[in-house]
Amino acid sequence: MADPISSRAPSGATGVLVLASGEVIWGKGFGAEGQAVGEVCFNTAMTGYQEVMTDPSYAGQIINFTFPHIGNVGTNPEDVEALNPHALGAIVRQDVTDPSNFRSTQHFDAWMKANGRIGISGVDTRALTRLIRVAGAPNAVIAHSASGDFDVPALLARAKAWAGLEGMDLAKDVTTLQTYGWDQGLWKLGSGYAEPAKGRKKVVAIDYGIKHNILRNLVDVGCDVTIVSATATFDEIMAHAPDGLFLSNGPGDPAATGVYAVPVIKQWLDTKKPLFGICLGHQMLGLAVGAKTEKMHQGHRGANHPVKRLSDGAVEITSMNHGFAVDADTLPANAKATHVSLFDGSNCGFELADQPAFSVQYHPEASPGPQDSHYLFEKFAGMMGRIGN
Repeated sequence: MADPISSRAPSGATGVLVLASGEVIWGKGFGAEGQAVGEVCFNTAMTGYQEVMTDPSYAGQIINFTFPHIGNVGTNPEDVEALNPHALGAIVRQDVTDPSNFRSTQHFDAWMKANGRIGISGVDTRALTRLIRVAGAPNAVIAHSASGDFDVPALLARAKAWAGLEGMDLAKDVTTLQTYGWDQGLWKLGSGYAEPAKGRKKVVAIDYGIKHNILRNLVDVGCDVTIVSATATFDEIMAHAPDGLFLSNGPGDPAATGVYAVPVIKQWLDTKKPLFGICLGHQMLGLAVGAKTEKMHQGHRGANHPVKRLSDGAVEITSMNHGFAVDADTLPANAKATHVSLFDGSNCGFELADQPAFSVQYHPEASPGPQDSHYLFEKFAGMMGRIGN
């Protein structure tokens, strides 16, 4: 898989991944030409590569897909989680083939090129995954040159110079710059997006890097959603007279984002109104109640992660994408753990005993992934209904 730094590009190699540790991984480039520096992580989902590439939580990251057939269903304008891709690049085992799906409108290679994203095929993705599991998620540069010309020492220097995600606030880079409303419901084959229901509860969603399908699920359970910037003040949020507050997913180090986000969340908690957080939003709530977050060795990314629901012992198969986690040992007495990962025992959810606030580390909206946890959106809507707002 990997060669020493002094190696020259093998014949036909037009793509390369240079790890900060000095390992060089060659392959065939696809998508856009150029280079990008970020953290390499692996995703175990068998479907949904377009949703993965457009998930804002992947900002600053290069994705190593463990499933070999990436690109085989093409792309379309509906299966996106943001207006533009946020993952920096894709590493895949097999060459991207012509799409074989009736919904496809564009080849994955062409889609990557049009969106300025770099891909490498022909990589031993299993070996790279094992490397990440042993050594942790590495910093690296991904590069594509149709001519096969690469300045590998310069790429290595760039990989080594990159500071990494720890301490990095990326929510400001992916958040909305203006407030807007959302009224698009869940998508269904043959009928498109559902219309919103009447008599909806007002919800303000703080956009740290929100996925579109989260918004669709909120609409589906009767929420009238207004999205505000990650840096919105408490007064700006309250100006919308919300019945509930939603804290979205997003990229980067939660402690860095928490510098400006946590004070706002604390003010909201003082109102005793319902709050629901997902992924980075889960970590933000944890920080707001006094817990700490920590960088994970390899993170959790895929659509097949088992999570135990502590209330009844049921196991939910979930979609995950996070490289940081709430340290369960630092949760305060009023924060009751509700979910735990069956892979490593890390905290995957908690709720406050003295007010209607809860959060989960995983993605109940799926896209991609199973829908075992959709009930959490209904729980949030029920909280707003019960208090009579």
